[in-house]
Amino acid sequence: MLGLKLPTDPRWVNIVEKNIEEILTDHAYCEQKAASTAISLIIGFPERTELVQEMTALVREEMGHFKMVHDHIVKRGWALGRERKDEYVIALMKFFPKGGSRNTHLVHKLLYAALIEARSCERFRLLSENIQDEELAEFYQKLMVSEANHYTMFLGFARKYGEDRQLVDQKWQDLLTYEAELMKDLGKKETMHG
Repeated sequence: MLGLKLPTDPRWVNIVEKNIEEILTDHAYCEQKAASTAISLIIGFPERTELVQEMTALVREEMGHFKMVHDHIVKRGWALGRERKDEYVIALMKFFPKGGSRNTHLVHKLLYAALIEARSCERFRLLSENIQDEELAEFYQKLMVSEANHYTMFLGFARKYGEDRQLVDQKWQDLLTYEAELMKDLGKKETMHG
């Protein structure tokens, strides 16, 4: 369903289980960054009323997820750690060339967001099915459904706002192929994407 061309190695969950505090901190910041992305789309494209409406709802939802992750951190007697660089997102954002029209920039941002949400959904599924911590397994099961909806929403907007549906779909496939290459070197750390 997600279209990812290289699944995460299930052994990634074993890495996560060795440092739950680290994955929860990284996950909290991922939720905050997702809210920031939605805010940047509102600021950058305020004339796109439907997009603004959906991004407003998404900001609330992502910050709600941030609070839920933070609550898990606090419940375990930890404090939110420092933000880490997201090597996955940094590398991913190098795919599309800089420049181009404002609309092309929007489509690229939407495709990036769709892919990040798809990978997050896949990782949440892995955690929900394989992590030994039952409370976290249930938590990630619920988040997985939400992330799948986000992925389809972003991809749908990219297709809607793109001037050529075939070109948007080709860009999506090319981005998926590029991401699969990135993933060959990632998935070895207790981070949500890396």
